[in-house]
Amino acid sequence: MSIPKKIFFTKGVGVSREKLTSFEMALRDAKIANLNLVKVSSIFPPYCKKIPRDVGLKFLNSGQIVHCVMSECSSNEPHRLLAASVGVAIPKSEENYGYLSEHHAFGSTERECGDYAEDIAASMLATILGVKFDPDASYDEKKEIWKISDEIVKTTNITQSARVDKMGRWTTVLACAVFIE
Repeated sequence: MSIPKKIFFTKGVGVSREKLTSFEMALRDAKIANLNLVKVSSIFPPYCKKIPRDVGLKFLNSGQIVHCVMSECSSNEPHRLLAASVGVAIPKSEENYGYLSEHHAFGSTERECGDYAEDIAASMLATILGVKFDPDASYDEKKEIWKISDEIVKTTNITQSARVDKMGRWTTVLACAVFIE
């Protein structure tokens, strides 16, 4: 049984005439193109420590199979706004698991997409912890309830946005949480 002990977050944007190449360029921008990435669902493991990307990359080798939670979005529609985000909600007690959430959107700013992803992660964690809240309330209202409940210690997100150029070249944005065992 392997449970990740560390996690780092990264993001990138890539542009190319080809969709696949734009994805590759986004991975390169995020500094994770040399890894074999396996997407997993969205649990932030108990006792997992967040570390800076540059530190995390030192634990990994080219070609290594690495688990991650990734959000990505691509388009070649000129001037189209894209965003991809991974939201994070970490409980007060390290022995409990938290949540990661992927969200991508067209037409959303980096802040809007990031706030939404963060809201999804916090909502999932709140339901597991039994925190009562109105799912239709604004993110700010729910955030206040979560603070008052003293169960969710931190929420954050990593988000990448970009606008497709006027030439309509494929543009890919991605945000990723990378696990290290």
